[in-house]
Amino acid sequence: MSIESPIRLHWLDPRKPDQPFPPVETAMQEPNGLLAIGGDLCVERIVRAYSRGIFPWYNPDEPILWWSPDPRAVFDLTAPSKVSRRLERTIKRRDYAVTLDTAFNRVIDACAQPRDGQRGTWLGREMRQAYYKLGAEGIGHSVEVWREGALIGGLYGLALGKVFFGESMFSAQRDASKIALVWLRRQLQAWGFGLMDCQVGSPHLLTLGAVEWPRARFVEALNRGVGQPPHDAPWVFDADVPRPSGHLPNHLRA
Repeated sequence: MSIESPIRLHWLDPRKPDQPFPPVETAMQEPNGLLAIGGDLCVERIVRAYSRGIFPWYNPDEPILWWSPDPRAVFDLTAPSKVSRRLERTIKRRDYAVTLDTAFNRVIDACAQPRDGQRGTWLGREMRQAYYKLGAEGIGHSVEVWREGALIGGLYGLALGKVFFGESMFSAQRDASKIALVWLRRQLQAWGFGLMDCQVGSPHLLTLGAVEWPRARFVEALNRGVGQPPHDAPWVFDADVPRPSGHLPNHLRA
């Protein structure tokens, strides 16, 4: 992540959690979407950021950086979900179990592990602690995929109104994160969610059905979605998902 001319960035005072963000239209074009620097990761500031189409992303040895890229990668939950034949066969085998909000902190920690070929992770301790708090507040949510009692994949993100903001996913076994994503999308659609934010597009996300929207279109849909009533009931699957046999042991819970 390289930063050009940081003096152009809007500075956020960490002592003022209610400080407004600048308009997303003022974000830099290179690097794409860089909007502001500084501040802190308190719940109030993070919620306000996401509700405006802004998110934090930075390496642990850097100051906090805030982004709003253009275009924006999303899953349009008002459109039919697309699943490849191979992945659909994997899902129908049901040789796994899937849960919601059962191991939120563990999913974050697994997502923070370096990927193949990477030395470190952007999910440093400060970021993990911030999202732990969001989970405790009922704003952060996770999907877990299990096999024989082991956590083999999952994803986590935030929910505001009827918008879900996907943050990160991991797989310890083939297709585990894809299984989590497919079931989450189906459940969010059943609850009336219209949008899942993926932040920045990648070939992997596009193969799973993500599309890229101009930032203006994303912000318009975001404003509609976050203004809708949230899903306040406990996050459990309504659908006939493969479920763990019996109760998960306490040591498997967050």
